[in-house]
Amino acid sequence: MNKAELIDAIAAGAKVSKADAGRALDATIESIHKALKKGDRVGLVGFGSFSVSKRAARTGRNPQTGKEIKIAAKKVVKFKAGADLAGSVNKGK
Repeated sequence: MNKAELIDAIAAGAKVSKADAGRALDATIESIHKALKKGDRVGLVGFGSFSVSKRAARTGRNPQTGKEIKIAAKKVVKFKAGADLAGSVNKGK
């Protein structure tokens, strides 16, 4: 599902226009983005949680030359699925 299909599904489920659904989705994504940028955790009960984790600097290897390279430390976004989401996905087995 891409963004346009998600907007269509939101509009149909909430019985609002596609424009309103698009603005609501954009506002949701922007709010999550701002919270994560501040380092906050975003938890959506039943769906999952987004958090920011620090990845330490490390030494890696260039796969073409085998030469060691330094990989800088950085922050990464993590998502952990909630129990309801994980359960509904696994029911399809």
